Amino acid sequence: MQPFEAFQPDGVILFSDILTPLPGMGIDFDIVESKGPLIQEPIRSLSQIEALHPLEPNATMPFVGEVLGRLRESVGNKAAVLGFVGAPWTLAAYVVEGKSSKNYAVIKAMAFQQPDLLHRLLNHFAESIATYLRYQIDAGAQVVQMFDSWAGQLSPIDYDTFAAPYQKRVVDLVKSTHPDTPMILYISGSAGVLERMGRTGVDIISLDWTVDMADGCARLPEHLGVQGNVDPGLLFGTPEAIRERIVDAVRKARGRRHILNLGHGILPGTPEENAKVFFETGKTVDNLIGSAA
Repeated sequence: MQPFEAFQPDGVILFSDILTPLPGMGIDFDIVESKGPLIQEPIRSLSQIEALHPLEPNATMPFVGEVLGRLRESVGNKAAVLGFVGAPWTLAAYVVEGKSSKNYAVIKAMAFQQPDLLHRLLNHFAESIATYLRYQIDAGAQVVQMFDSWAGQLSPIDYDTFAAPYQKRVVDLVKSTHPDTPMILYISGSAGVLERMGRTGVDIISLDWTVDMADGCARLPEHLGVQGNVDPGLLFGTPEAIRERIVDAVRKARGRRHILNLGHGILPGTPEENAKVFFETGKTVDNLIGSAA
């Protein structure tokens, strides 16, 4: 609640590691200092996939629902509460690689040598992630975002094969029971697959800063909203530079539903006063655009 109380944003998100649901499916991991998540037994065989459990969030991670409920109660109508999950490809990449990767060689080897095996794993994750999102919505999330952080490492044709169908499966399952809950999709390094992201059924595409906002809007159907896309590194700059970049992004997104945001998470060490400039500018940006016109 500290960032909400300090900056009064229009939305708050319950942030936890995207791997949080894994133990509920039978996949244990540790967080190792300076190394990040380490999967105890990487998933690389059919027997391991067949041994996975369907996710039952009420039984295996009730704390998520409890915290979401308290968060919704705390912010009331002052802000929207967002839930989030990792997408099937990114979760699969973690559990197959066993850790963060620079080249994704292990999961790409599985993709090209044993595609049927990988598809079984991806389908399991799609079903469980949809269950997890429904649980978050029922607990109080008003908007949900799916992060496919590692899908930007796929070629467009492989994105169409191993990522997009399972993103769409998650969306279809959630929309079948919660059709009015907005869904956001984010991929880091999405420039090469932006149009494809727009065909997954989500309501909003989150752009990173490598895509010009005007170009991104031109490449997406008009009914889709956009989110982003200020470079998080800009918050190390001057207040003037931050304001100028926000005005640029908002002006280019005009005519669209637009959620002003960074193009990724805020960076460690970001000056708090610059984060304040970001929020204050966002709340007055229409006036700034009007005065600059």
